[in-house]
Amino acid sequence: MSANPLRPTKTAMLVAQRIVADINERGNVVGDRLPPERLMLEKYDVGRGTLRESLRFLELQGVITLKPGPGGGPVVVQPDASSLATSLTLLLQFSDAPFRTIAEARLGLEPMMSQLCAERMSDDDLKALKESIDTMEANLQNQAIFLEENKRFHDIVAHGSGNAMFGYLVDALLGILDGSAIGIEYPEYRREAVHAAHREIYLAIESRDPAAAAAAMHEHIRQYVRYAEKKFPEVMEAPIVWGQA
Repeated sequence: MSANPLRPTKTAMLVAQRIVADINERGNVVGDRLPPERLMLEKYDVGRGTLRESLRFLELQGVITLKPGPGGGPVVVQPDASSLATSLTLLLQFSDAPFRTIAEARLGLEPMMSQLCAERMSDDDLKALKESIDTMEANLQNQAIFLEENKRFHDIVAHGSGNAMFGYLVDALLGILDGSAIGIEYPEYRREAVHAAHREIYLAIESRDPAAAAAAMHEHIRQYVRYAEKKFPEVMEAPIVWGQA
């Protein structure tokens, strides 16, 4: 099998790892500039081509951005789940996995997240969850707002679980499984059902009842999967394709 052209050479990968280690050691934050190229060449003892390969890789991973022009260069940014979503999408595409795969993954993951939320979620996240529910209720006639709040609700639950892995996984999965993009429609009765489910999950989390929160989320995702399978079976069986939306 030929080498992946998007994956840096071994030396460039090692240099990329050292750059990230140095970012952590220096305590760099978002917006900080990294040392100029000449200093990095000296520190890492590599050629310009290898260093630039390392920096391009880190830019693709969302760790830095490369600003052009005088005073430019590598600047630290906050990584998000977009790179993870792309990697997962490509892995799933080359495994001929259907969209059902994502729905089943959510069915397994999100009840655990809700359980953790009932144990750990902060008051600020609880407030944000309530705001999402109220915004959805006030805009049930508007599918665009409904979809936005649906995603926001699940994002808050994922990150509110106190487990960073869950947060990034759900961000990535929701990025792949965007109902509006893959052809799943939400008539008003389904929007009302989703809103009611979100409220039940919220109340269980607010009551600090882990078992009830997990059960409510499991039922919510299960109902979504049943609805999609019944009304849009061809969508659920369609292969995941990168850039399909």
